[in-house]
Amino acid sequence: MARLRRRAGAFAPVLPVVSVLALVALPFGPSGEGGAGPADAVSGLVVLYCAIRLLRDRRRPLSGTAAVVLGMPVVGLALAAMDAGSPGAGLTGLGRYLQIFVLVPAAVLLLVRDRADFRLLAWSFVTLAGWQGAVGVHQYTTGTGASYQGEDIRAVGTFGAEDVMGMATVVSFGLVCAVGLALGRTPLRQRALAAGCAMALLVPLALSFSRGAWIATAVACGAQLALAGPRRALRTAAVAVAAGVVLVGGFGVGTAMLQERIDSITKVTDAPDQSVTDRYTMWAAATGMWREHPLTGVGLKGFPDHRDGHASLALSSGSDTGGAGAAYRKQPLLSPHNMYLLVLSEQGLIGLVGLAGSWLALLVCAFRGLRRAHGPAPDRGLDCALVACGLLVWQLTDFVYADIGGTSTVLTAVCFGLAAWWALTDAGADAGTAAGDRCAGARAAGEAALR
Repeated sequence: MARLRRRAGAFAPVLPVVSVLALVALPFGPSGEGGAGPADAVSGLVVLYCAIRLLRDRRRPLSGTAAVVLGMPVVGLALAAMDAGSPGAGLTGLGRYLQIFVLVPAAVLLLVRDRADFRLLAWSFVTLAGWQGAVGVHQYTTGTGASYQGEDIRAVGTFGAEDVMGMATVVSFGLVCAVGLALGRTPLRQRALAAGCAMALLVPLALSFSRGAWIATAVACGAQLALAGPRRALRTAAVAVAAGVVLVGGFGVGTAMLQERIDSITKVTDAPDQSVTDRYTMWAAATGMWREHPLTGVGLKGFPDHRDGHASLALSSGSDTGGAGAAYRKQPLLSPHNMYLLVLSEQGLIGLVGLAGSWLALLVCAFRGLRRAHGPAPDRGLDCALVACGLLVWQLTDFVYADIGGTSTVLTAVCFGLAAWWALTDAGADAGTAAGDRCAGARAAGEAALR
């Protein structure tokens, strides 16, 4: 019991962040259409907890670089909030964007102290993905998932039929974290466990039938393999191909529906289905809004109000949802399902430059830190670098096909926080190594005293 308390005490600063991930695992839906849920409320408490720790310890909140990079979206958000259709919509939208892209990432950056904390959060993502993936596979095998082509087989985890992207997002995050951990230089047993988790998570990701998540995961994991080095890339790719053959051929994961879904990715221009047509139509509507308001957009939360005035007749009345314990209903299409176009239409060029500029700066800084992690020392945080870069690449790729909304959105904020810790601190430099080694040494000494 004493050892357990000591271990919990060693990770105390990041345990509130772990609690956010734990709440995402529970079957709580958001309070409204894409609104906040319990995990979002706890993320607000994490920000408050971080502020209290800073005041108590009298620490400088952020470095100058971190403050600039994370604060870049604020100006565009403030202008778009003032242009919103109503004060309530403006404040709600402003709070949501600040939560996801500024406040929670900054809190995670400040609460993560060393690589051990980072790895704890990465393994927490893997654990969450394993739980949601197991629920999703059970839904597929028992026919209790969300409706897909007339059958209740779509794996959605605990997120329900109204948030079909939730489980796919969680599983993707876990898979990217597992691949990064497997490609690092940690002990062999940990890398083998991470590799096994990555292979296992391929099954629920496939059964989510989410084309956007498949593409983003393939791009992110491919980038991780390339960044890890050619030898590791070849070995891991060979193992992945072998595992894919076993899963598809041996266990029958490759159903006709799954094959049809994969084939549809190549037909998004020649013969798109209705969901793709709706997406193209909403993309055109978002572009039309931007042309009318090029600098500041139509205001936060303004896309649904201006959609019908810019969308063509090809747009359907909504997407059909049902199954997984929910009754059939038409879910309205209230966003363009493209984060870049959503920001462009609601915040204009000023907002897009602020947000996309912040993301690009994070990506560049994370890649710079990755070069330091390839040093000759046995542990310079290569796994942390690959996880951070992989999560960023996944998110920025997925934003081409999706935007924020739903219970899993708070995980986006945690991912940006992890990436910011690696990109905007000295985690990959020798100074950061010394601090991490001191923390690890103190923990090891405490555990030795208890033996």
